[in-house]
Amino acid sequence: MNRFFSWCCKIFLAPLVKWFFIKEIRGKENIPKGNFILASNHQSYLDILLNGYLCVPRRFHFIGQIEGFKPPLKWFIAAVYFLSGVIPLNRKDDYSREKVIQEAIKILKKGDILVIYPEGRRSVSGEIQEGKWGVARIFLKTGIPILPVGIKGAFELMPPHGKLKIKKNVKINIGRPLFFKEEFAEAGRLDEDSPRYRKIVQKITKKMMAEISNLCQTV
Repeated sequence: MNRFFSWCCKIFLAPLVKWFFIKEIRGKENIPKGNFILASNHQSYLDILLNGYLCVPRRFHFIGQIEGFKPPLKWFIAAVYFLSGVIPLNRKDDYSREKVIQEAIKILKKGDILVIYPEGRRSVSGEIQEGKWGVARIFLKTGIPILPVGIKGAFELMPPHGKLKIKKNVKINIGRPLFFKEEFAEAGRLDEDSPRYRKIVQKITKKMMAEISNLCQTV
């Protein structure tokens, strides 16, 4: 999302999100002054508004799935993604997944924020799922810190296939940025296809998901 639209959201949308949904936010002091990769658990479509609330009025981007939509909804989604700077992803296409990684690296190197859900999709139970490797791969290509965020209460307000409830029920817990300096330095000396590199990716993913889970439990 460019600066203009981000400021519009800050002025007009953010107050509504806070007034209607957010009960408590912890750890706002942990948000870096520079850019970062915001990695959050994913319980509900409301997460998009909640994570956006943490980023405005800065430039930031989401990754949004595009498979399963049919015209005219497909065209509408494409237009919204274009205007709001969402990186489109077809989760069933290997080429699309790789292209998203490269686009994410580009926007981070420009100084923008990337919002990503490591689980890959919404939880159908509200429980945190296993993390995918995309965040770790992007981190190892950029060195941009990962900001873990735990969201609690959004699932109850808008579960998958459920109706939206208006209630100040959401608690957000923002952790300290994760830098993984040793892993980043070691990975820079390795081939991406090597077993050791993959172990580093797996290690970063596991630690990140453990931190997000802990933030959800302590909010």
